[in-house]
Amino acid sequence: MFERNISGLQVNYYFVCKKKLWYYSNDLSMESGNENVEIGKVVDETSYNRNNNKHIMIDNAINIDFISEHNMLHEVKKSRKIEKASEWQVKYYMYYLKKRGVENLKAKIDYPLLKQSVMVDLTKTDEEELEKILSDIKIIINSDTPPLTENKKYCKSCAYYEFCYI
Repeated sequence: MFERNISGLQVNYYFVCKKKLWYYSNDLSMESGNENVEIGKVVDETSYNRNNNKHIMIDNAINIDFISEHNMLHEVKKSRKIEKASEWQVKYYMYYLKKRGVENLKAKIDYPLLKQSVMVDLTKTDEEELEKILSDIKIIINSDTPPLTENKKYCKSCAYYEFCYI
């Protein structure tokens, strides 16, 4: 399955919180003005300024932070708090581009505040898992009601906290 209308952020939210995924996908955006989101934007905007090709939007679905030499795709994050979600977001970018004929991509997640990077690979098993994830995302976002609140340790800092708990 290759879904043009699923964004990288939706794949990320699938791993963070399915209720957040539903809210975001159904045009209930709370990110604007959220302190954590704003910090992330500042980190992204002020890091790696030598790269002229930042924020590469493809098909209104994936927004690659930048691509460096040797086909290295980069995703910039402020912390490793939700690393699994970030890894799958990047795997989705690689999968998406592969389906469009782009081969031999490498990828890494950069954490400029931590001065760390993590390489990300896309395996055949990952591709099969992504197809299941994309199918599940489609079911979630097309549902008439949001999923139940999951109550995770980072809920209090979420932009959607009030929707879930107040």
